[in-house]
Amino acid sequence: IQLTLDMLPAEITGTSIYDLNTKSFSFRKGPVFTELLLADEINRTPPKTQSALLEAMEEHQVTTDGERHPLSPLFTVIATLNPIELEGTFPLPEAQLDRFLLKINMGYPSPEAEKALLANASQYGTRRFQRPSLQPVASASELLECRHRLKDITVTDAMLDYILEIIQNTRKNPNIELGCSPRAALALLAASRAYAAIHGQSYVTPDHVKAVTPAVIQHRLILSADAELDDIKPSDVVKQILNKVPIPR
Repeated sequence: IQLTLDMLPAEITGTSIYDLNTKSFSFRKGPVFTELLLADEINRTPPKTQSALLEAMEEHQVTTDGERHPLSPLFTVIATLNPIELEGTFPLPEAQLDRFLLKINMGYPSPEAEKALLANASQYGTRRFQRPSLQPVASASELLECRHRLKDITVTDAMLDYILEIIQNTRKNPNIELGCSPRAALALLAASRAYAAIHGQSYVTPDHVKAVTPAVIQHRLILSADAELDDIKPSDVVKQILNKVPIPR
């Protein structure tokens, strides 16, 4: 979905259409009914339209006219975000930011990557690029099985305490106006388990938790006014917290 200033919530979730033949309303599904949804430039659209994704992202369903329409069990949202300083952007509601598992700052490509981009463009034309040959790596059932198997990744009480201590420190840090919610704690646990599984481990370690913590919690923090005046970034506060919380042995 290319999100724009004039987009309405119904253009994302779908709407009821009156059928002259049957003289009744029928629900026409919107683009949210898919497995992988790319919301491009999500902060270009007003908060009312951004919030159309709240129920879909949390409950994996859309409710309209009192009827529930379930989404695919593989439903995932990937959103791109323009820098908030750009004109014509709207900050995302805190409730929606909290529903994103991770936030990754892309930044600019490395000189090597950008040179490869130029080399590709010079060979195939300024606006034409060689498209990679893509092959499926897993079926839908295999992806669901991978998610289901994450529950087999061991998380000890000491690791649960470590995760909770990180989350609770965000609520006590003087540079933070609003700390992480319980949903953030669940997200940190899930991301730590997935990170351990990706690296072939059957249990979560402190290194796994520390590796995913910045991407999991930095977009969930609201800094105090004094911290913003001092040009403190959420990533700086996350580093402070990770350095402060004792690592379980």
